Amino acid sequence: MHYKEYKSILSAKNNLNLFRGCTHGCIYCDSRSDCYQLNHPFEDIEIKKHALEIFERELQRKRQPCMITTGAMTDPYIQLEPRLRITRGALELIERYEFGVAIQTKSTRILRDLELLKQINQKTKAVVEMTLTTYDEELCKILEPYVSTTKERFETLMQFKAAGVPTVVWLSPILPFINDSEENLRGILAYCIETGVKAIMCFGFGVTLRAGNREYFYHQLDKYFPGMKQKYLSVFGDSYICTSPQHNHLMALFSDTCKKHGILWKTEDVFQYLHTFEDKREQLSLF
Repeated sequence: MHYKEYKSILSAKNNLNLFRGCTHGCIYCDSRSDCYQLNHPFEDIEIKKHALEIFERELQRKRQPCMITTGAMTDPYIQLEPRLRITRGALELIERYEFGVAIQTKSTRILRDLELLKQINQKTKAVVEMTLTTYDEELCKILEPYVSTTKERFETLMQFKAAGVPTVVWLSPILPFINDSEENLRGILAYCIETGVKAIMCFGFGVTLRAGNREYFYHQLDKYFPGMKQKYLSVFGDSYICTSPQHNHLMALFSDTCKKHGILWKTEDVFQYLHTFEDKREQLSLF
């Protein structure tokens, strides 16, 4: 890991990334793409120096509280977080200044902050976003090798359900010819239904590949799925969007299931839910 000076932490849309790079090793990670201009090895985590001080100043300058989103580029619960406690510090500031938060992860380490997220949700709004891509546990360990398994993430969602903290699942990406099966989708949807998720974010069934992550992805395909790289090249060439041949069938199953169980599934509806701030402080004062 290494530290780097930054002048700001929050993006214009109030997204918070405390780190750059990741050590979860997911074979499909878009954050490896050259367009993000990481000038260091992806696994050499860049920590934003004085991040919490900068973040606090930015919260203080906000005229009104809003939702803070985190996890778009780097998982906030990477392996270093238990020692660094930077994500913990950011959540404590969000709670202190009474903002809301939507925090995205693939790690059970978020359970450390369950009570804090519960406190935030009691005053404003806290949403736990968990990525689920692969129902098969052994396949999950190949696609997402250094992170909690899908079943462990499911069990984490169950604990947040019991705590009354709303959850959203990111169903992305689904890799053509690898996990784009009806069986895989039904398994993940069953988890979502049981955990009572508010919404499922799905951009379609497929994967995006561009310079940077494409090379890493193909290297992993050669390692774990001999011959699959050639199949991708044959079907998709150098396309950025690689859509599963099963897309239409899976999308119909996905949307029908979400409608049946009252789960938000349209992308615009899910984003609106994640970014809509809720103030529960007046309700609490009545009691």
